[in-house]
Amino acid sequence: MYLKPSFSKNLLLASLALHLGACSSVSDKPSDATQTPTAMESTNNATSGVGDGQTAPSLPINAAGLDAPAQKVLYFDFDRSDIRADQRAVIDAHMRYLQAHPEMKVRLEGHADERGSREYNLALGERRAQAVQRYLSIAGIAASRMTLLSYGEEHPLEAGHSESSWGLNRRVEIVYLGEG
Repeated sequence: MYLKPSFSKNLLLASLALHLGACSSVSDKPSDATQTPTAMESTNNATSGVGDGQTAPSLPINAAGLDAPAQKVLYFDFDRSDIRADQRAVIDAHMRYLQAHPEMKVRLEGHADERGSREYNLALGERRAQAVQRYLSIAGIAASRMTLLSYGEEHPLEAGHSESSWGLNRRVEIVYLGEG
């Protein structure tokens, strides 16, 4: 049976999106409550209420005057690397921006909270960055435009030892290369 290329591509993208939504990391550790961090942090110190159906606001990112979504942090649940439903608006904003600006490249920096061994947290940070990369790849963003880096627990946003601190540290930061 012959399918038009555009139909086949759309069908493939839809099935991959459903697959990613249904996939989650498997762990021996029990999952804690799914809490959204109380403060939304970004790499350029802009804040946004993204996660409640709003789209992320834009801020200039370089001398060329291009605008990228201001919210550049995606948060994850404890010991999980699947993208949370409340974080999809953020990643979708970046997907649209990258589709509109094929010259732009990003670095996806994975992080974990302090619980777990250093090696485990480095691997978890990498899985989180890979989950974001897969999501963007399904949308047609070339893997060659994305680099991955895991910091594990080494660069916390919040130094505390509570769920609110840990929630801010379980993240992937999207860094546009060439940002000033």
